Amino acid sequence: MQTVRDFPHQVRTIENLWIPLPDGTRLAARAWIPAHADDHPVPAIVEYIPYRKREFTRLRDDVMHGWFAGHGYACLRVDLRGSGESDGLLTDEYLPRELDDGEAILEWIAAQPWCNGRTGMIGISWGGFNGLQLAARQPPSLGAIITACSTDDRYTDDIHYMGGCLLGDNLSWASTMYSHTALPPDPAIVGERWRDMWHARMEGSGFWLEQWLRHQHRDDYWRHGSINENYDRVQIPVMAISGWADGYSNAVFRLLENLRGPRMGLIGPWGHKYPHQGLPGPTMDFLSEAVRWWDRWLKNEASGIEAEPMLRAWMQDSAPPEPNLRTRPGRWVAENSWPSPRVEHVSHPLLRGRVGGPGAREDSGELHIQSTLSVGLFAGRWASFTATPDLPHDQREEDGGALVFDSEPLTAPMEILGAPVVTLRLAVDQPVAMICVRLSDVAENQEATRVTYGLLNLTHRNSHETPEPLEPGTFYTVRVQLNDIAQRFRAGHRLRISLSTSYWPVAWPAPRPVCLTVATAQSSLDLPIRRGGEADDAAIHDPGPARGAPQSETTLLQPRDYGWTVTRDLAADRSVLEVKKDEGAFRINALELDMRIRTVEWYSHQGNDYGSVRGETLSERGLVRGDWAVTVRTRTVLTSDATHFHLRAEMDGFEGDRRVHSHNVERSIPRNLV
Repeated sequence: MQTVRDFPHQVRTIENLWIPLPDGTRLAARAWIPAHADDHPVPAIVEYIPYRKREFTRLRDDVMHGWFAGHGYACLRVDLRGSGESDGLLTDEYLPRELDDGEAILEWIAAQPWCNGRTGMIGISWGGFNGLQLAARQPPSLGAIITACSTDDRYTDDIHYMGGCLLGDNLSWASTMYSHTALPPDPAIVGERWRDMWHARMEGSGFWLEQWLRHQHRDDYWRHGSINENYDRVQIPVMAISGWADGYSNAVFRLLENLRGPRMGLIGPWGHKYPHQGLPGPTMDFLSEAVRWWDRWLKNEASGIEAEPMLRAWMQDSAPPEPNLRTRPGRWVAENSWPSPRVEHVSHPLLRGRVGGPGAREDSGELHIQSTLSVGLFAGRWASFTATPDLPHDQREEDGGALVFDSEPLTAPMEILGAPVVTLRLAVDQPVAMICVRLSDVAENQEATRVTYGLLNLTHRNSHETPEPLEPGTFYTVRVQLNDIAQRFRAGHRLRISLSTSYWPVAWPAPRPVCLTVATAQSSLDLPIRRGGEADDAAIHDPGPARGAPQSETTLLQPRDYGWTVTRDLAADRSVLEVKKDEGAFRINALELDMRIRTVEWYSHQGNDYGSVRGETLSERGLVRGDWAVTVRTRTVLTSDATHFHLRAEMDGFEGDRRVHSHNVERSIPRNLV
């Protein structure tokens, strides 16, 4: 029994709860249940993800689910089929079987004596995805969801592709899951069958990058699970959350615009984290906000949350280009509807090196750029976890390889909220090309902080489903939508638009170097200008700093070691970005279990040789209890030439210091206008 000060209810914790599925498979769950629920059933809240509830998410789960349970909800953290102690194999993301299992989970939970038949789902990233996807299936017990850092479109706004460009984080994520899904269940839960389950996972979970590379366009593979195929299928209340440093903020705006039921959007300055854990800060008391959401939609209690603005967003103020920013200056702003009548789209022409004022058209002409492969080394990650200094650096590091357009210094502050759009009249000298468009805030001292950016594979200019090669020398009009953002530019600062033909390693480069010509006379920047100011937002409810339940006690055995290093060997003309994320080693005292997590990534190229681009990752994950010790080590490499992607993957499994499993994967996959 857990008693926490300020909690209305005592909580009992169940370390492992088996959930039976119709095919005989059992899924493992950890549960937090109010002590009175057996006599007075309560609604249940479910988080359904593959990240090992017993140890890998244990500390986070205690805080969040302990809080919800202490406020009168039964909470279950369920591991997907093939992860943690759950039976079976996990062979890809969001498969139909995963969603079938999800419906069976909700049905089983709703029938338990401690549940009153009402359920909700919460999740970040994977759990946010399947929460939306299950909501679209309309299971009868599901009354509301909270989806964080997720998307309604698996092709255009996920970690795999952006604007039809292959993302570098695609390799990183595939490598993470390659090692993660290969870990065994805990013998303390599953007994002697742990070893057979472990070997089945190492042999059968697969290397998912191959599948993702075989679907380079928006086909049925990506349409599955993309709820924007039919928003009307989601009929329950949805709270959608993200952060400006995350890769998933665009979906919040689309969900607010296209869903028809009760909905609320919350976007802070954070990376890929829940708001009460968010970096850059400030954090907020998200758990109390979530309880207000659940109280209204699962208990039908008057919490007042439905009367609050549809969108709350952190309006970022100007800040230096600090890649390890801990707190982002700004303030909360709100809109009662989205799209907002307070946002006006204003077009600015692009001139020779300048962003002109509305209506200006003098000094236009043709400009040319062929970017070096080094443009992008200081871009940070597509989705920042803010665990390493992975935010973008000073954009002057990048602008030497770009076409740059600066505005005049602003005579008054200016706020934008939404998605800037750049329209370009352009031609290229290759049939396959990409463009990166960046919007930066340039201070009086010339420091340039990236505000937002967009990518477009130019063969996708008309469609992500049916791309078309470019005719070299032919001019096309293309529209590049940048990521949604809330930004206040100070008086005296300038806006900067930067165009480049590469952005490595954020995105995999085109097959060959590209020379781009821009006709500025028909090119422009459209800004979503937000009218009003601080006085309009004075009454916004600020939920205050983060709170939560106590978490499991741990002992640090080896400290974390994070690094983000760019090496330029001028003699060899070779550039390498090394990303080191060593989580160290620590002990979960209650389980007498030690954990070790370490990942290193390298992204490199040689001069301007597009055939030299290479991504490599090494990952090690280990679990130790007494004389039980298991380790999984993986190595993945992705390279390319003008016609193919080439991938290699290696896995080794160890019991103690004895290798008990080893396999290699090697594939070549044709490039298809990527």
